[in-house]
Amino acid sequence: MEGSKAAPAKTLPLGLDPTMEEEYESQSKLLGEFASISSIDKAWTFKSENGWTTLSLTTHFRIGLPSNDFLFCFSPIDVRCFDAGIGSHAMFAISQANLLANQRRKSILSANVSKGSNSSVCFQWAPFPVEMTGVATMLPSPSGSKLLVVRNPESESPVQFEIWSQSHLEKEFQIPQSVHGSVYTDGWFEGISWNSDETHIAYVAEEPTPAKPTFDGQGYKKCGSEEKDCGSWKGVGEWEEEWGETYAGKRRPVIFIIDINSGEVQPVKGISKHLSAGQVVWAPSTETSPQYLIFVGWSSETRKLGIKYCYNRPCGLYAARAPFFGSDAKREQKEISEEDLLVLNVTQGISSAFFPVFSPDGKHLLFLSARNSVDSGAHSATESLHRIDWPANLQALSSAKIVEMISVVQCPEDGGFPGIYNGSFLRKPWLSDGTTIVLNSVWGSSEVILSVNVSSGDLTRISPSDSNAAWRALTLNDDNIIAVSSSPIDLPEIKYGYKEVQDDAWNWSSVRSPMIKCSARVKSLLSSREFNILKIPVKDVSANLTKGASKPYEAIQVSRTSKKYGQLDPLIVFLHGGPHAVSLSSFSKNIAFLASLGYSLLIVNYRGSLGFGEEALHSLPGKIGTQDVNDVLAAIDHAIDKGFASPNRIAVIGGSHGGFLTTHLIGQAPERFAAAAARNPVCNLASMVGTTDIPDWCYFEVYGSEGKDKFTEAASAADLAIFHSKSPISHISKYARSLKEKGVETKIMIFPNDVHGLEIPRTDYESFINIGVWFKKYCK
Repeated sequence: MEGSKAAPAKTLPLGLDPTMEEEYESQSKLLGEFASISSIDKAWTFKSENGWTTLSLTTHFRIGLPSNDFLFCFSPIDVRCFDAGIGSHAMFAISQANLLANQRRKSILSANVSKGSNSSVCFQWAPFPVEMTGVATMLPSPSGSKLLVVRNPESESPVQFEIWSQSHLEKEFQIPQSVHGSVYTDGWFEGISWNSDETHIAYVAEEPTPAKPTFDGQGYKKCGSEEKDCGSWKGVGEWEEEWGETYAGKRRPVIFIIDINSGEVQPVKGISKHLSAGQVVWAPSTETSPQYLIFVGWSSETRKLGIKYCYNRPCGLYAARAPFFGSDAKREQKEISEEDLLVLNVTQGISSAFFPVFSPDGKHLLFLSARNSVDSGAHSATESLHRIDWPANLQALSSAKIVEMISVVQCPEDGGFPGIYNGSFLRKPWLSDGTTIVLNSVWGSSEVILSVNVSSGDLTRISPSDSNAAWRALTLNDDNIIAVSSSPIDLPEIKYGYKEVQDDAWNWSSVRSPMIKCSARVKSLLSSREFNILKIPVKDVSANLTKGASKPYEAIQVSRTSKKYGQLDPLIVFLHGGPHAVSLSSFSKNIAFLASLGYSLLIVNYRGSLGFGEEALHSLPGKIGTQDVNDVLAAIDHAIDKGFASPNRIAVIGGSHGGFLTTHLIGQAPERFAAAAARNPVCNLASMVGTTDIPDWCYFEVYGSEGKDKFTEAASAADLAIFHSKSPISHISKYARSLKEKGVETKIMIFPNDVHGLEIPRTDYESFINIGVWFKKYCK
């Protein structure tokens, strides 16, 4: 009889602490509950022509179309209730992390909206969202009667365009790679625009793949074939420069127009090869002049520097003639001269112009400008709002005056408007008066909704001024606003904004929505937390500081509603990147996850952050590694002095420049922190400057206002020495390998398939599980 065999030893995953395995499992389940919470990405509204009395009482499921019968079944009482109101449709694009597929799952949820005579509003939601599998982007037509759906290929397959009506798929077009590549859906180059009669769509896509040299056994083939041939092969050809991070492998963005009746696609002619185009819109049409398009163009005659997070790339608005289609195209070839196809720069007097939008009557063209970023070198700064009065004769466009509507704010008054930051227009941003535009912007540590009268320049904060939460307008419903509001401890909630007839003030009501749900456990954990926005006084105010740089900065505090057994929770200090970015008081799943583990949070918007005026922002360049470090330490001291934190149980986490700060903090003040987590940190500027797609960032942040003039592609030895001295690497004795040699536990994780943002669902999930477990081990 054989002797008993010992059970095989359990093998733990690499890097997993055996004493923390149960904690790892527990936190992974909790984080999964947070990861499953959906996000609201976009929304659209459409008028209901027939009113609510004609609603079908059946439910049909289609591809998220704004149709009358895409609804819950109503009782007769419900229908009579809605009869008195004015009806419209709303369509919401929502997304959710899909960890198994390692991408975000996109879906659409529709609702009918009715505003009663007593200012009440009713949203009647569809029973379920409809998943938009494989959809790159979509856009309803201006009337809401059609929906464009674009599906980009994953290989060399054609791009698919679908035109849906309220009842069925009307048209489907396959656009081969020989015409153009994938349609751009990013934040900069993305641009899709229906014309006014809904017969043509302008959009931005990758130019066709350029021809590559062909070789066979005899050498180079002068007439290389595009067909696959086992007896020849394609060379790589000349290297094409890209726009940096997240644009790897993307070809130049070019404007195309599709005729949705015939499927014919035409490129817009006359645009220089050195110009990358985006954000295209149709100019107002007239019977006496040709149809024109307005687009944003980025010149790249020298080097393309990274553009992903960079507003400091020069750009302008250009006018280009739209091509003819069908039989008119032949006439165009005969009658249109090369001079007629010239592309006109309509904003030559300003170094930055983007997000163009026309007023409803076509008399005004509005746009945002980041000229302070371009002119100074800051990758992001305070923006300004401008207007061009659109001439009836386009020949006068080149001399059209640019009117500055909202200027850059240098130093805001206490509690006053700080300027426009990360500004964005809605797809239809105008109220019914035709002169008031609605936009979102950053105001200190919050996001707010603003309105601007483009005739008078009057600006109004229309989201509640007494709210510390973040507010973001999604879409307009006539003169009403559908928005979303959230906070670090409150899930996103739909809000409906309206004005009473006798009152000029905006009123807001909450809308119950099935879109944003969480587990009972998450709800309970968040309900035990509260948040506040702290004002942190500047320490050591000197005479050479500007007024704006001497004003208090802010930190978002998240803590228990009541102390646990009279003890303070350990504190996590959270630091944003940039440095010219901002942590907003909006809901973040990762921040909420860390708070739910039993930590207090201090989310610091150190001087140099967006949302506090231009003087405060420009106080940091040239002082990175000192002023920002001191601001964070002062914020921690402030929290300790207020009885919010214990000095011996503090952890710090930050990404990008926040990682730069994190490693600086544990290098300069290691005794202040029990644990740290640096995500994608900038540790060595001397090595970064020669490998990054944004070397100009290194010069500006190290040298300040002199950085733009000092910038060169070949850093000198003196430059490299200064870069090293400003870097956390100068404290190398307190980092990973050195710490390991001294017996201090460290852990390094690398995600080779992700980019700088570390935002792929699995990357985000695994990194924050490890951060949570790491902090639990060393801070609890």
